[in-house]
Amino acid sequence: MTDTSNYIEGLTGSWEIVMGLEIHAQVVSNSKLFSGAPTEFGAEQNTQVSLVDAALPGMLPVINEKCVEQAVRTGLGLKAQVNLRSVFDRKNYFYPDLPQGYQISQFKYPIIGEGIVEIDLSNGDTKDVRIERLHLEQDAGKSLHDQHPSMSFVDLNRSGVALMEIVSMPDMRSAEEAQAFVKKIRAILRYLGTCDGNMEQGSMRADVNVSVRRPGDELGTRCEIKNVNSIRFIGQAIEYEARRQVEVIEDGGTIKQETRLFDSKAGVTRSMRSKEEAHDYRYFPDPDLLPLVFTQEYVDAIAATLPELPDDKKARFVSEYGLSIYDAGVLVSEKARAEFFEDVAKGRDAKMASNWVTGEFFGALNKAGLAIDTSPVSAKQLGALIELIKDDTISGRIAKDVFEIMFETGDDPAKIVEEKGLRQVTDLGAIEAAIDEVMAANPDKVQQAIEKPKMVGWFVGQVMKATSGKANPQAVNKLLAAKFPPLAED
Repeated sequence: MTDTSNYIEGLTGSWEIVMGLEIHAQVVSNSKLFSGAPTEFGAEQNTQVSLVDAALPGMLPVINEKCVEQAVRTGLGLKAQVNLRSVFDRKNYFYPDLPQGYQISQFKYPIIGEGIVEIDLSNGDTKDVRIERLHLEQDAGKSLHDQHPSMSFVDLNRSGVALMEIVSMPDMRSAEEAQAFVKKIRAILRYLGTCDGNMEQGSMRADVNVSVRRPGDELGTRCEIKNVNSIRFIGQAIEYEARRQVEVIEDGGTIKQETRLFDSKAGVTRSMRSKEEAHDYRYFPDPDLLPLVFTQEYVDAIAATLPELPDDKKARFVSEYGLSIYDAGVLVSEKARAEFFEDVAKGRDAKMASNWVTGEFFGALNKAGLAIDTSPVSAKQLGALIELIKDDTISGRIAKDVFEIMFETGDDPAKIVEEKGLRQVTDLGAIEAAIDEVMAANPDKVQQAIEKPKMVGWFVGQVMKATSGKANPQAVNKLLAAKFPPLAED
């Protein structure tokens, strides 16, 4: 049966969106791809520029081995073919922030070939997206148009910064799938330590190729949406562009292959230029760089240092900790999340740890706009809170109040419990006395509970209220069951 959930309904019937992405990921390296200039983000304009980056006459590029190693690590993480021989090419085009007049990139012989990535969808399904290639290239500089009323300035700090361009096959069929792909790529790169994935700083961005077609037809003409720098914007750009193309075709027009920009404020794509083909760039091997050649032993040595990656970690969380596939997926989506959870769960109830991390803890972080590394509650403290629940020092309900205080103050849970007098009442005699008081004060409710056992829940609430939430809930339910025989029989 054909899945129509990803189709667009136009005036003349259904349309299918077809997408491929080109992700530009800045390589984690202290220096640039072909020079020793630094790569620190946020430096003053034009202070991180070597003579090579500025393309002064006679300056020759020298390959940065660290960037090569990072590309190989990424290829292995993407389950892709590592090519032992690759070639750097000159991609020729003119732009003010490209001082050489060409970009050193890879075209016919990239360092990484075909691979595959499994993406996780919101309905619990997974889908394989094929990787066509990964190649190394240098970034251009940046044109600044807001520094002067009549002139544009150029900042060359990014000129020569190493990028990995990860190109997918056109396997995605919805904005959700494209967003899931970017999330998964970002997670893999962060686990590997090859790109920090900070899209807001420009160290990861995506070109999105979008086309539409009738279901089952040949691929339509694609438009490329250039340099989209947030996962939310990627979804918005795809949805707008796909709808635009459908409307153009249904109005009798044709789609022109072109490069477009996404205006995030207006939520629309705008034409930028006609889409160049490979021959327009006049690619040819860079005469200043020999082919890049390394051995299988070099690749194997890098492979031996790879960390546990998200998919493997998710499978382990399911088998080792008994978590659901969904919860495991949430926890491994970021390396910091997975490490925090494992610190909390170590030697404790893993399912309870998962519930607290994905529930109260993530909720508090989101509300406060904080990251895990700036959280006022440490993994050790959250683990200690779980221990207080497990040994019946406090109830689950009181624990939520304790957690709020922990998040506000950074105090340990045991200290808060003692200072606030929140220790759980487990003395059966004291709990029974509280039950008797509530029953004596509400004889009408007692009679209703005898006739309708479900009414006993009202008494549970009243006893918890009378004890300021400190009574052990299991003990309350057990003692109430003894007071109401029909409930005990159930």
